[in-house]
Amino acid sequence: MLALTLPDDGSLVCCDTSEEWTNIAKRYWDEAGVSSKIDLRLGPALETLDALIADGQTGHYDYAFVDADKGNYPEYHERCVRLVRSGGILLYDNVLWSGKVIDPADDSIDTSAIRVLNARLRDDPRVDLSMVPIGDGLTVCRRR
Repeated sequence: MLALTLPDDGSLVCCDTSEEWTNIAKRYWDEAGVSSKIDLRLGPALETLDALIADGQTGHYDYAFVDADKGNYPEYHERCVRLVRSGGILLYDNVLWSGKVIDPADDSIDTSAIRVLNARLRDDPRVDLSMVPIGDGLTVCRRR
């Protein structure tokens, strides 16, 4: 849907590790006529984000949506906040993690990482944010 709203010269960089699932997605991108707007990068997202930064694309993006391996959420934030321009939007999905983030007995890697992300976002002077308690929680940030 995002690709449908982009101007003709707009594009989305999409990160994924599954060729199997993205091949399914490609069929629908073709059907919607947006394949030319989607730059799919297969491989670990942190490597892709680091490559974008190394390529001089800091502050180049309008938007980032993170819904990936939860253990790396804090690291995704550090990269995405560099890549998104001032006034741009960053979205983080699953920030309530089925309530596990407030369960002191849950010390799993994923839950701990989401707690770290939530605290980091709260204290990050580079963003303004609002946590939206829909679904499993969505944090919407505006890059200052």
